[in-house]
Amino acid sequence: MTTSPRPDARSRPVPRQLLPDTAETDGDGSLLIGGCRVVDLAEEFGTPLLVYDEAHLRARCQEAIAAFDGKVAYASKAFLCRAMAKLAYEEGMSIDVATGGEYGIARAAGVPAASLVFHGNNKSGVELNMALRDGVGRVVVDSFDELDRIEALVADGAPAPRVLIRVNPGIEVHTLDEVATGVPDSKFGFPLAAGDAERALARAGGSGAMELVGTHIHIGSQVFSAANFADALATLGPTVRGWGLDEFVVGGGLGVPYVTGEEAPTITQWAAGIRRACDELGITAAVSAEPGRSIAAAAGITVYRVGTIKEIEGVRTYVAVDGGMSDNPRPVLYGSGYETFLPRSVAAERPRTITLVGKHCESGDKLVVDGAVPDDLMVGDVIATPVTGAYGQSMGSNYNKVLRPPVVFVADGDARLVVRRETLEDLLATDLG
Repeated sequence: MTTSPRPDARSRPVPRQLLPDTAETDGDGSLLIGGCRVVDLAEEFGTPLLVYDEAHLRARCQEAIAAFDGKVAYASKAFLCRAMAKLAYEEGMSIDVATGGEYGIARAAGVPAASLVFHGNNKSGVELNMALRDGVGRVVVDSFDELDRIEALVADGAPAPRVLIRVNPGIEVHTLDEVATGVPDSKFGFPLAAGDAERALARAGGSGAMELVGTHIHIGSQVFSAANFADALATLGPTVRGWGLDEFVVGGGLGVPYVTGEEAPTITQWAAGIRRACDELGITAAVSAEPGRSIAAAAGITVYRVGTIKEIEGVRTYVAVDGGMSDNPRPVLYGSGYETFLPRSVAAERPRTITLVGKHCESGDKLVVDGAVPDDLMVGDVIATPVTGAYGQSMGSNYNKVLRPPVVFVADGDARLVVRRETLEDLLATDLG
């Protein structure tokens, strides 16, 4: 087989900082996570397979709790199943949910409604009624229509909720347009510049159908610069000070490194920068946040098996695996980059350039463009992409009627199946013919 040489830094072994906390190698150079050999997990549970380092997840939850003095919610949209909801709650986090489905998963995991923060730009009356009657901890209000719905539900006998008003600060951030949520043109929140935020705060504060406890912002996702968060705080500072409310939530959006050369603040560094900015602005409200990606992303890897290697001389080498855009849609949606490596030899040099593709009937089904692998890659190999613990499983689909992969938590040498692989029977269960 021909080899395309990689003279750059990415030809070196996959960077250790992109692997889960407990990643190590055994005597033959094979990758272990949580004390479990990844190639053995692929044999036991099949591929594609999502493997999560439970110790890594717990460590990031603990770091967030410490950084924000216990006032922090896990943004479940990043990755949610009953095991994850239970883990985050056990570590002291409340949980941010944005739909009735996320709410239901968290409740099924044993999380009390009082420990849930209900988000969403278009919460239905049914969803709000369920949350209010359960005694949900907080509702983050996103529109005047939502204020109408809450008032109608309370008039009909539902308990009055504690609410925060989501304010859109109207700032530009250095991230992808698709995940920038605090820009002037956004479906989220009450625009600050237009005066809608002040009107919403005044209405909520004067309503007998709710208790206004704070303000909320979220400027976007995969934001690397702490300065972007400071800019948003500076824009919103006068409003937060003027209302003198008890709570101020800065949302989430802290970025994580996905490929060689990327760097991002730790949760602790991020929190310190936010606290410093709040102190400088005279914001005395209790500051909290909603990290998701920074909790889950680097805790997980996705494991595939190579099915075909197609070399187009002088053009490209395609390596096709048994998953694809259905288990990780981020590359096709955002052009997101990932690394590639072989778990059987995780410390090996990676001089060969490939494009890792899935099995779907789409030319855009590319998981990694210009990935790096060892020269001895072959059909049947187990190949992995790191930092897939956030927004892979949660955004996955059944496109081409593929079966969604299982999720395994590993810790102390034990592998625990927390989400089983789908079956054809699962697909047919909702198909009534």
